[in-house]
Amino acid sequence: MSTQTNGYNDTFHSKIMLFGEYSIILGSMGLTIPYAHFNGSLGFINKNRYTDLDFAKRSNLLLSEYSEYIDKLEREGLLPENFDNKRLKKDITNGLYFESTIPEGYGLGSSGALVAALYHKYKTDNQNPRRATTHNQLLKLKKELATLETWFHGTSSGIDPLICYMKHPLLLNNDTSIKPIGIPRYNLTSEDAIFLVNSGKPGKTAPLVERFMSQLENPEFKDLMENHYTPLNNKCIKHLIYGELDQFTESLSELSQFQATHFKDMIPPTVEMEWIYGISTQKYILKLCGSGGGGFVLGFTRNYSEVKERFQEKNMEVVPVYRAE
Repeated sequence: MSTQTNGYNDTFHSKIMLFGEYSIILGSMGLTIPYAHFNGSLGFINKNRYTDLDFAKRSNLLLSEYSEYIDKLEREGLLPENFDNKRLKKDITNGLYFESTIPEGYGLGSSGALVAALYHKYKTDNQNPRRATTHNQLLKLKKELATLETWFHGTSSGIDPLICYMKHPLLLNNDTSIKPIGIPRYNLTSEDAIFLVNSGKPGKTAPLVERFMSQLENPEFKDLMENHYTPLNNKCIKHLIYGELDQFTESLSELSQFQATHFKDMIPPTVEMEWIYGISTQKYILKLCGSGGGGFVLGFTRNYSEVKERFQEKNMEVVPVYRAE
């Protein structure tokens, strides 16, 4: 068992895609942020480490199954260069697992964080850990992480493990443009907040994405996505990063209404009424967090105390993402 601390003890945050769900398939902008409330790190099953032995054993078993996919990549010459598969297999035999608080099926990048942790530990030529100094390095990193994550979902853009790896907000503008970005915090009050609402059950990404791709075969639906939804998504991102709060709120409300109308299958039934209430009162606005179908939905408000109380009265878990100070 390795005694190195680098890689095993490093923490990898969950992620939240603020904007870009589904539209990014059509080349829209995307905005994703790391979320430290949920996180994970690699470790070994031993008496000093685990908090849940059953969980640790299940995680180790998952890694054993995953290692077969890594073997396949290596045989086919698709494994990222200098990824130490031999050491990974040895560590799995010695009880390697991923200690994680990131809920699975909730759109927060549980597999992305795991892949980022494995890449960080077993890619032996990382000269600048968790940094990519050039645009080409970012694109290469995204591609390699996508290859490693494909096993979990059948396909991967690499975006989730990339944000988990970088630990910095990223602005995505189609597959060829990715850059770290800061989000302004000026002109905010202590009641301004971004939050998550727990729908009460996990969702499954693959079936919903497959359904969306099937819908795109309808020319009318595709036109609606390309000429209305995608520009609306991009407006939300631009207004947010430029700190244009009034315009942002207006565009966000329109986006929420669009999703309520055209993405009904993606909205968890347990939050459907609250979604409509938010649109009608403008006390808060809800939108999809990831593919939807379950997990969390994302909320924005300028009246956080009131909104939090409302959801808690309905026994719905609210998790803050960002609070203005």
